[in-house]
Amino acid sequence: MKIAVFGLGYVGLSIATLLAERHKVVACDVVAEKVDKVNKRLTVISDEYIEKYFKEKKLDLTATTDYKSAIDGATFAIIAVPTNYDPNQNYFDTSLVDEVINNILNVNKEICIVIKSTIPVGYTQKIKNKYNYNKIFFAPEFLREGKALYDNLYPSRIVIGSNLEEAKIFANLLLEASLKDDIEVIYTGATEAEAIKLFANTYLAMRVAFFNELDTYAELKGLDSEAIIKGICLDPRIGKGYNNPSFGYGGYCLPKDTKQLLANFDNVPNNIITAIVEANRTRKDHIAEIIANRKPNIVGIYRLTMKANSDNFRHSSVQGIIRRLDEKGVKVIIYEPTLDADNFFGNQIVNDLEQFKKLSDIILCNRKSTKLGDVANKIYTRDLFGKDE
Repeated sequence: MKIAVFGLGYVGLSIATLLAERHKVVACDVVAEKVDKVNKRLTVISDEYIEKYFKEKKLDLTATTDYKSAIDGATFAIIAVPTNYDPNQNYFDTSLVDEVINNILNVNKEICIVIKSTIPVGYTQKIKNKYNYNKIFFAPEFLREGKALYDNLYPSRIVIGSNLEEAKIFANLLLEASLKDDIEVIYTGATEAEAIKLFANTYLAMRVAFFNELDTYAELKGLDSEAIIKGICLDPRIGKGYNNPSFGYGGYCLPKDTKQLLANFDNVPNNIITAIVEANRTRKDHIAEIIANRKPNIVGIYRLTMKANSDNFRHSSVQGIIRRLDEKGVKVIIYEPTLDADNFFGNQIVNDLEQFKKLSDIILCNRKSTKLGDVANKIYTRDLFGKDE
């Protein structure tokens, strides 16, 4: 069958690649450069499995900027465009999702629309009511940055926010493309599926915040943070996931999803959800204070990215630390080889690594790197285990 995918970010490109081995997939994006790269089988995101599939698999995948040609004759339209949290409205900005749905229904009145963009709780029902159209459902993704296609091939679970026959067909598309046995498929109401996505990400953010606060305590009390965390996480009820201290949670999902869930809690009693959002601010305040108190002449930021093998630095926690250091009058330089610019929000980019090392009195490194082994005495990191999670 023909499947249209809107958005060539890590969600859209990974599911387009996943489905294109067995079906005709046309991916649509407004950025012509992304479209050209995909048609040349050059990945537009850092993802080992997508690169492997582009080189080794025969994929019926084309990309276009023409949404009408993508929709024409398609059975499913998968929406994977960005939704950013708008602090002024205290709500997700779903304008791109709104626009895509409107364009789809103006062209194809029979198509089934699958929303994979993260959306507020209640959005799907609202949009179904608006268009008086029932063949729209939400199917959340649970993908890690840099491992998006892998997580589609070996999913932890498949959640489908509908009991429509089309929803079951879509679930089977995901099952037949996966390489894992015994995948649990959960069919829920649309609003429950939306809640699953936001609560899942907020729980992960809570774990990150918990171990960061433990690490702050250990640092200020002169304790061995690594020993404490290891001792705690050997308890199987707690486990070892998401226990490596960092400069705070960041990236595509956790910052905006926690804030959106908190907004959805308006007039609903809560303490934990509010604390998770506040804890991330407190962590960045603490890191900036520690660095500023050392009174360095120049602070070097080694990578704006959150993870070791990533090219994404959207909403990375270190950006919050940079802003705090700027406010304290601390001079900051940045090493970020994926950024082709002279400065980042007024801070000098120094992409000659040796010069960057020489100029920096302290180097902030969210995740350790062997490239900094010769300046270990300058490094400030809270990375204990050398892993991204």
